[in-house]
Amino acid sequence: QGQLVEFGGGLVQPGGSLRLSCVASGLSLDFYNIGWFRQAPGKEREAVSCISNGRGDTYYADSVKDRFTISRDIAKRTVYLQMNTLKPEDTGVYYCGATSAWLGTIEPTCATRYFPTWGQGTQVTVSS
Repeated sequence: QGQLVEFGGGLVQPGGSLRLSCVASGLSLDFYNIGWFRQAPGKEREAVSCISNGRGDTYYADSVKDRFTISRDIAKRTVYLQMNTLKPEDTGVYYCGATSAWLGTIEPTCATRYFPTWGQGTQVTVSS
């Protein structure tokens, strides 16, 4: 089973930007769907964005559409999450996950229960 490591979290003011990176080892982005999830204090982990293997189909939660962009560099085994116009409600621990599961399209696949492999998480705090 592969491993995932996240980088790029930090403290940013509302309206600012951050780019998160998820580096995979022991698994290929050609065969695994990768997702970004977040967990705020006292809340369940929720899906933010996912990208499929192969064609690279993408899914975004409504709360981040038009602000966040997921992308990947297969050769570098890295998936990125560019986060713009950040809001305080974006605060949380951001995790990347990997799964070989596929529910027909990326949207239903992008759910925590289908992701068995996780990174350790990186904290994102949006505050003035």
